[in-house]
Amino acid sequence: MKRLGSGVLLAPGMNIHRNPLCGRNFEYYSEDPLLTGFMASAAVRGIQSAGVSACPKHFACNNQETNRIYNDSRLSERALREIYLKGFEICVKTAHPQNIMTSYNKINGVWGHYNYELCEMILRREWGYEGNIMTDWWMRSSKSPEFPKMRDQAYRVRAGVNVLMPGGARVGKRKPDGTLLKNYNKPEGITLGELQRNAEWVLRFIVNSQAMNRL
Repeated sequence: MKRLGSGVLLAPGMNIHRNPLCGRNFEYYSEDPLLTGFMASAAVRGIQSAGVSACPKHFACNNQETNRIYNDSRLSERALREIYLKGFEICVKTAHPQNIMTSYNKINGVWGHYNYELCEMILRREWGYEGNIMTDWWMRSSKSPEFPKMRDQAYRVRAGVNVLMPGGARVGKRKPDGTLLKNYNKPEGITLGELQRNAEWVLRFIVNSQAMNRL
């Protein structure tokens, strides 16, 4: 990775083997969330000990490839926490990954890449995660059922998902961040503090990355 100038490895994959037919089970560890969590933690520590960053994925409940982008994973709070989040919780608390990638699918009706309950309330506040949360590539979106007056990517900022991928010219003619200012400082809109917080996480990662060694 260092020879290639890459600072982030988009791994390990941590989703649960819910179905043996899942097309990406070869990337994931197990049907056991504890085994998944501890193996992923070891991988993250090894990767980051070399001065580069790991990025566990896909947060969360991405357990099938069929209709992956539009699938809605419906599950109870107990199943969510004891099976599908437990491995991520172990990894975050014991290995401290610098990045985490969200999933394409919805979780109980809310897409993973702007899921306030998962990304902000559980991952950041409850588990104390302080790294980047990035989207998967070219994710889908619609109005947020959690914040119905939010539009497009403003609710992603509120959820603490601070890196939109792939970003730059690869986004094409779409302007996924074009509505941020339209939602800024409006009733129930995003605040300056939310924007600054998201920017801080990105800057903190850059300052601590190997890219700074090339300056």
